[in-house]
Amino acid sequence: MASMRDIKRRKGSIQSTQQITKAMKLVSTVKLQRAKQNAEKSGTYFRYMYDTVNSILKRTKNLNHKYLKSGETGKKAVIVITSNRGLAGGYNSNVIKLITRGELANEDLAIYAIGKKGKEALQRKYEVKADYSDVIEEPAYADAMVISKEILEAFANGEISEIYLAYTAFKNTVVHIPTLLKLLPVEIKEETQVDAEGEDAAESKVPMNFEPEDEEALNLLIPKYITSLIYGGMVESVASENGARMQAMDSATSNAEEMIDSLTLLYNRARQGSITQELTEIIAGANAIS
Repeated sequence: MASMRDIKRRKGSIQSTQQITKAMKLVSTVKLQRAKQNAEKSGTYFRYMYDTVNSILKRTKNLNHKYLKSGETGKKAVIVITSNRGLAGGYNSNVIKLITRGELANEDLAIYAIGKKGKEALQRKYEVKADYSDVIEEPAYADAMVISKEILEAFANGEISEIYLAYTAFKNTVVHIPTLLKLLPVEIKEETQVDAEGEDAAESKVPMNFEPEDEEALNLLIPKYITSLIYGGMVESVASENGARMQAMDSATSNAEEMIDSLTLLYNRARQGSITQELTEIIAGANAIS
C-alpha cells in the first residue's frame, strides 16, 4: 500500500489539475455562447447558399466556364478546418479521420489547412498547400475571401480538379457532426422523386437562363458561394470546438472528483491503520512494563 505521504501528494496533484479543468470549462462555456450565436445566425444563410447554388449549377449545362470544368491533374483540394489547440475530446481527430480513413484516403490531395492540429496530422501523408491557422481564432468573412480566391485560382488554372470542405457541423451544444462537403464541381444526379415542395423531377431539369451573361453571373456567384461556405464552416467549427472542449473539461473535472474521493478514502484508511498500529504498540509496551 502507498504511504500516506504519497497519497497526499497524489491527491494534491489531482486537485491542482481539477482547478485547471474547471477554469478551462468556464472559459469554453463563455466562448461557446458567443460562437453558438454566430453559428445560429449564419447557419441558415450557409445552408441556403449551398442548396441554391447547387440547384443553379445542376441546371447549367454545356457552358464552357473556368469554374465548371474539372482539371486534368486529378488532384483534389481539401479545406480542412480544425483547431489550434487540443483538449477538445475527439473534435480534431474526427475531422482528420474524414481525410485519412474516408473516401479520399488514397487520393492525391492538396491540403488547405485552417487550424494547426489538422496541419500537423496531415502533413505527414499529404501535401499542405497553404496554412491559414491564424484565421480560426477569430473567423472573418474577409479571411474566407482570401482562401476562396487562392483555391479558385488553382482550380481555374487546372492545378486541382475538385474542391472539398472538411469541417465539424454544429447541431447543438453536445452534438457535433464531422462533415465532408464537395464544393466544386457540382455533382449532377438524376432526380426521380418529387421534392419536399412538390416540384416534379422533369420541371427541375428546366435550363437555367442567366442575365446579363452566364460567364459574368458565374464569375460573381461562384466565388461568393465558395467564400460563404468556407466562412460558414469556420463559424460552425469554432462553436463545435468550444462545445467539445466544454464537454471534455466537464468529464475531466468529474473524473478528478472521483479520484479525489477515492484517494481521500484510501488516505483515511491508511491514517486509521497508522493510529491503530501506534495504539497497539503503546498498549504492548505498557503491558511489558507492568
